[in-house]
Amino acid sequence: MQKYEFGKLLGQGNFAKVYHARDLKTGESVAIKVIEKELILKIGLEDQTKREISIMRRIKHPNVLQLYEVLATKTKIYFIMEYAKGGELFNKVAKGRFSESKARKYFQQLVSAVDFCHSKGVYHRDLKPENLLLDENGVLKVADFGLSALVESHRQDNMLHTVCGTPAYVAPEVVSRKGYDGAKSDVWSCGVILFVLLAGHLPFYDLNLMSLYRKIGRGEYKCPNWFSLEVRRLLGKILDPNPDTRISMAKVMENSWFRKGFKPKSGQVKRESTNEALDNSDQVFGLCENTRAASVEADQELVVPAHLNAFDIISLSAGLDLSGLFANIGEQEDIKFTFMSAASSIMSTVEDIARILRMVIIKKDAGLLKLERPREGRKEPLSIDVEIFEVASSFHLIEIKSSGDTLEFQKILKEDLRPALKDIVGVWQDEHYLQ
Repeated sequence: MQKYEFGKLLGQGNFAKVYHARDLKTGESVAIKVIEKELILKIGLEDQTKREISIMRRIKHPNVLQLYEVLATKTKIYFIMEYAKGGELFNKVAKGRFSESKARKYFQQLVSAVDFCHSKGVYHRDLKPENLLLDENGVLKVADFGLSALVESHRQDNMLHTVCGTPAYVAPEVVSRKGYDGAKSDVWSCGVILFVLLAGHLPFYDLNLMSLYRKIGRGEYKCPNWFSLEVRRLLGKILDPNPDTRISMAKVMENSWFRKGFKPKSGQVKRESTNEALDNSDQVFGLCENTRAASVEADQELVVPAHLNAFDIISLSAGLDLSGLFANIGEQEDIKFTFMSAASSIMSTVEDIARILRMVIIKKDAGLLKLERPREGRKEPLSIDVEIFEVASSFHLIEIKSSGDTLEFQKILKEDLRPALKDIVGVWQDEHYLQ
């Protein structure tokens, strides 16, 4: 990517990793969500990803995390997003409950954002403090629209039917499987968040999931004694188990407690989205005539692993490994691990790490990746070879060799390679390097 310089890894989930990055043209900090296209196709999340792109392009509000542009290659999708330097609201409230005025400020911003989403026909369906971010000025940003639904998603009965969300924050009607109103379920989640901000703990909690759902279904919660009467009344209207009598978002915004010091515009949309060529989310998966075929083709382009014979496999046993007798001078490290995943997923991850660490990819052949960091001062230049071998059709072995600065390699191994590969690595052969 010639437009952005990657920085540290901010976080990762089951399907994506998020990095801090810098726009090389403007110098502005951004967040880049990197999604493996092959994984999305394999799990069947193509439509969900398209929907997330479409939704984020539709929502332009100062309290919603902005999607600036979407870039795509044969193997990856890149969401270029607004960088929320302040991190998750969850981390703030985990340190202790907020004052009523501070909780109200965040609640006002949350409700403003969600109400705007509803006006655009978007229902979030996974509102919780972990999905609420803060920018450098402490302005709240609603994020993660991966489970969101559009008005078009309603069936003929004008209800949503997909059970999703986080149990402690989900409305009772969502788990009833009888259909629910997306707007009313979001109102409930906002109420749970308000309770958490004011109390420092959840209103509904139980280690047994069915017991938790029973409490939610009955609206069984207790307000701490420091809750004001106004807050208690508002929460009573929001955390109403009956969606037909539950307060609407418009009525919440008219509430006298809510309106104290309310400023509808607490921030600004930093910049408009670019890359209009990808405005149609179908184009993200349509860069090639056949995305699935292209994904397989990309695998073959990048990695055609060598097969291991019986003697190679036997030599992997620690007791029978004689490779130390024949090691080349200068090859100071030799790390192996196994994994059950596509060869390209390993190589693309290693390439991402190389870019972040500003290492140069000096050779990329079938099943082999050679990386190098130029000499700095009196240090030896670090060179890393990553080679992949196929043991069986769905079982691979990776061998990583290094020469040069040993301490630097061990640091990269511990702090970068292992954390990035932890979800797909089966067994590390040389655990003593990683303690």
